Amino acid sequence: MVRTVIDPVTRIEGHLRVECEVVDGKITDAWVSGGLFRGMEIVLQGRKPADAYYVAQRICGVCPISHGHASTMAAEAALGITIPDGARVVRNIIEAAQYLHSHILWFYTLAALDYIDPAEALKADIGKTYDLAQAAGTSTANFAAVQSKLKALVEGGQLSIFTNGWFGHPAYAKKMPPELALIAVAHYLEALELQADAARIIAIMGGKFPHFMTSLPGGTAFVPDENKLDDILFRFQRVRDWIYSTMIPDTLAIAPFYTDALSYGGGHGNFLAWGVFNKKGGEVDRKQRYLPEGAIFAGDLKPQDSDEAKVLEFVKHSWYTDESNNLNPADGKTTPEFTDYNVNDKYTWAKAARYDGKPMEAGPLSRMLVAYLRGVPEVKSVVDLALGKLGASGKPEVLVSLLGRIAARNLEAAVVADWSLQWVTELIEAIKGGDVSYFAEPTQSAGEGAGLWEAPRGALGHWMTVGGQGRITEYQVCTPSTWDNGPRDEQGVRGVAEEALVGTPIVDVEKPLEACRIVRSFDP
Repeated sequence: MVRTVIDPVTRIEGHLRVECEVVDGKITDAWVSGGLFRGMEIVLQGRKPADAYYVAQRICGVCPISHGHASTMAAEAALGITIPDGARVVRNIIEAAQYLHSHILWFYTLAALDYIDPAEALKADIGKTYDLAQAAGTSTANFAAVQSKLKALVEGGQLSIFTNGWFGHPAYAKKMPPELALIAVAHYLEALELQADAARIIAIMGGKFPHFMTSLPGGTAFVPDENKLDDILFRFQRVRDWIYSTMIPDTLAIAPFYTDALSYGGGHGNFLAWGVFNKKGGEVDRKQRYLPEGAIFAGDLKPQDSDEAKVLEFVKHSWYTDESNNLNPADGKTTPEFTDYNVNDKYTWAKAARYDGKPMEAGPLSRMLVAYLRGVPEVKSVVDLALGKLGASGKPEVLVSLLGRIAARNLEAAVVADWSLQWVTELIEAIKGGDVSYFAEPTQSAGEGAGLWEAPRGALGHWMTVGGQGRITEYQVCTPSTWDNGPRDEQGVRGVAEEALVGTPIVDVEKPLEACRIVRSFDP
């Protein structure tokens, strides 16, 4: 038995350490440690409810829209606000832009270098590259120019944006043609522009990105007109077309070289989604969401209705005092107490979130499984297409794996891109019809409520209590990375990523690339 440690895990948002035991070339145990204490719950004590919208966004620079919306919904529940329908559609649109930005960024910039060795692209034959792109149904580019730029980087000894990869590692697919590597490098560069286009939509609607300014409690301060919406529609269309012409075909072209990743990385097999993108009434009834809520337990692919009352957080292995232990977030406490890093005791700032006593995976795989099994037609269509390409038609259970987790995120991007066009068109038609409202006032000055939503990374909850003076008296957040990267619980049951790491093959313990793939598949 040997120990291998990745500290820090790169190409993520935040600070993460992963420690693994490896026996006979496979991981037999793992510990995931979040090394950054944010403490937003403490910062928000005594502030006005509207302040939480701005402060809580700073939890993450990649998914601030989701934190803003969850915080805003918590305030609206506490203050008795039902937002107008115009605000619902605006929020769906700006949330969709963030999803597309995040998913493109994740696949190409953060994850792809674990599967594509860019140096291999130098061996590609340009003519064969165009032939392969056509056969794979993916878009072409000036492949000769891309190869020339890459050659200059390699010969100069500075890989620039391709730094921080264990290139040449034996875990890269040896049968993958260098032409596919060149296609992927070209699309990596295109992705930098496309994710920026999605971010520009957020800037138009939210004033800036990250940390937008407009979805405050009550609705939205963004009042759209047809000219702005035409601009937004154009950008969404460009992003949507690129996802279908490039991102999805790339996914399906690379996946066959890593089909072994269908056999590990699945973890506990429990999934939780609070639901996202509201239909009319979705602010109150989470069943009225385009991507619905639901909980799935291992061995039973039948979603149950989710219930926030079943959430508890444990801190036996986290740097908090006992008064923070075994509480639902509505009653939660954040009382930090750092001791030292000890995998046999306390080793992380993340709490161990449990739903009905079980660790639950959060993220696109959870959402897509719940939506697929609940019969959402747009999801069923794209998932069935992918299952057919993987030779697993009618077997959604194969998605409970490393490869399935990767595919789910990219397939979700296609679904959200289609809906984004629908929502912008819906808003344009509503404006043409006149009488669209975007803001509603509070009906009470005190109360409590929860904003249960979905960040691109997964299930997100903000809980807020507002006291008689109109100030926040209690605030708690349970993020997707709490669900996925949390530690063992009171019974010693591993967290989600920890369990997913177990069974992962490791070729080189000094360079555990395969472990990085598992961890990054959760977009921590």
